[in-house]
Amino acid sequence: MSAPPHTPTEDEETASGLRKVIHIDMDAFFASVEQRDNPALRGKPVAVGGSSARGVVAAASYEARVFGVRSAMPSVRAARLCPELIFCPPRFEVYKAVSRQIRAIFLHFTPHVEPLSLDEAYLDVTDDLRGIGSATRIAELIRARIKADTGLTASAGVSYNKFLAKLASDQNKPDGLCVIRPGEGAAFVAGLPVSRFHGVGPRGAEKMTALGIATGADLAQRDLAFLRAHFGSQADYLYRAARGIDLRRVRADRPRKSVGGERTFDRDIGSGPALREVLERIITLVWERIERSGAKGRTVTLKLKDTDFRTITRAKSLPGPVADAASFAETARALLDAVLPLPQPVRLMGLTLSALEGENSAPVPAGAAEQGSLPF
Repeated sequence: MSAPPHTPTEDEETASGLRKVIHIDMDAFFASVEQRDNPALRGKPVAVGGSSARGVVAAASYEARVFGVRSAMPSVRAARLCPELIFCPPRFEVYKAVSRQIRAIFLHFTPHVEPLSLDEAYLDVTDDLRGIGSATRIAELIRARIKADTGLTASAGVSYNKFLAKLASDQNKPDGLCVIRPGEGAAFVAGLPVSRFHGVGPRGAEKMTALGIATGADLAQRDLAFLRAHFGSQADYLYRAARGIDLRRVRADRPRKSVGGERTFDRDIGSGPALREVLERIITLVWERIERSGAKGRTVTLKLKDTDFRTITRAKSLPGPVADAASFAETARALLDAVLPLPQPVRLMGLTLSALEGENSAPVPAGAAEQGSLPF
């Protein structure tokens, strides 16, 4: 079955012709900076974040990840998984300074840089400034420059669209490089577990497994009607992703529209007390992101996704920018209280701050066209 007609949205401008796209992702960025600056931490399990009962892990070193420690995990749980875990308070000004160094390296090769966060970005090097011509070679040079200038390692993915480049950068982490050439995208995606797809959390993967969908190849065999029946608004994205399709441009210095975060639960949650406990962790996580981005916004939005993948959103707009963490938390709690009790358990909860003043470069969801042949 061929892909249905698709009209790109403002956030999904159609890329004209074949593109050369690189996704650079720093390896355990915050934790690696701490290990670089404090030799006593090297080779040890490190978590950046607060160690208090309400603390959240912002980043974990690879030594900590061996024990199952992950970003956005409650610090209490991380300490249980790894009793020798060393917590470091975040130093966002230092991370921002290193991020600016890395950004300067990107701009040496191309003006088409779309940062997703302090530690990752897309680059369009179809027409690179140095006349190198090979996206693979440019990725190698960037990784070498980052290592020489900052002492840190980065992983890179090279492909002909953003979706595939991001998948590729995660393929050989840490300190790795993966290239998906024109014509290879669908086959590459076919061999991946669906849990590798952006937006498919543990519960989503579990639901797909129950439907007989374990890999990209399984997903590609389902038609759009089937996917819409089971996954609602996520169906079109899944249909295209299973075919290695992504029409979005690399957009330099795109305006930031929101700052937020969400968590997909290992098990569905229905009770009010349990949901309030999770909300407190997400409030802490998102407010840290708001502070380090410097963003100011007026609208707080709560997002919930139930076991049938239906999304519930509630938002409140204030007269002026949210003043502080206490105001943000108070608004978020009121939004949750307004929807309780829920008719059925939920699998995901998220918070965002929007109607922003200032700041640029925001992440956008992975979206959805296989393109022709060009040397990589």
